[in-house]
Amino acid sequence: MIPSLEHLQRAYAVTRVATQVTPLLESAALAKASGAARVFVKPESLQWAGSFKARGAYWRLKQLSPEEAKRGVVAYSSGNFAQGLAAAGEALGIPVTIVMPVDAPAAKREATAGYGARVVLTEHGARAREEVAAEKARSIAGEEGLTLLHPFDDREIVAGQAGAGLEALEQLDARGKAADILLCPVGGGGLIGGVALAFHHLSPKTRIVAVEPEGFDGMGRSLARGAIEATPMGPSTICDGLMARRPGEAPFEAVRASGVEGLSVSDAEVRAAMKLAFEKLKLVLEPSGAASLAALLCGRMDVAGKTVLVICSGGNVSLGDFMRHVGNA
Repeated sequence: MIPSLEHLQRAYAVTRVATQVTPLLESAALAKASGAARVFVKPESLQWAGSFKARGAYWRLKQLSPEEAKRGVVAYSSGNFAQGLAAAGEALGIPVTIVMPVDAPAAKREATAGYGARVVLTEHGARAREEVAAEKARSIAGEEGLTLLHPFDDREIVAGQAGAGLEALEQLDARGKAADILLCPVGGGGLIGGVALAFHHLSPKTRIVAVEPEGFDGMGRSLARGAIEATPMGPSTICDGLMARRPGEAPFEAVRASGVEGLSVSDAEVRAAMKLAFEKLKLVLEPSGAASLAALLCGRMDVAGKTVLVICSGGNVSLGDFMRHVGNA
């Protein structure tokens, strides 16, 4: 079942007191570079634990029964959900176990452990890394009696992530503005599922675009087909947080009901966006967090005369990796 607007607002009422209010930044430099009339950036990179994930994680943990909360939870993640869930678990006193691919960024592994979570690493070889990590998480859940949480394919996760959209709508309304176009990055779809529903209900004229890395455009393919479709195994991407090969069922249903369209960006475009965000906005974005900004700047969208809202989803990147990516832009 797709969460209702009342459901989204109920979740936001809970999460907004436990998370940061991330700013809404207007950039004349981005408007000039893209040809848009006005550009607003919502930097969820400044959110608690460095990404939007804390919103959905906190709300999902609040739905546990007292017995489930006492035993704890297990989930799999390449990094940002891991950190968001670990931080939410620490705040609520709920034990958290995270299964992470061994090639997940070291900075994300260390930050997750720093919030008190137990981190279990998996080797995936030629198999899809999320598939291997998911199997291990299911195994741990069964063996230890922990509640298994999915990083994005969960109705409550979708409802919790909607807070980013509801907050942005409040901020736009306070300035007397509405977004003609919304650009939102997509991995498994939890963020865009919630954000798209919020805009669908409260700003129905906004054109919503799901932004994915080239080769990992499962949401775009699925929207075009009208049913969930996985991308084939192929080259990797620097956008490690957007490497889901298929969207989750819960977010896909929310996105499909909201009239979303898809767009893919290259690693080179993402690197250029990271560099521009640093130089013009003074924001440090991880590659995944810069994907929607890359979509604005790539020249494949007609934004002339439009007001554009760009959600930058995260900033969890080591200094070394950031310098390497920006240096290659």
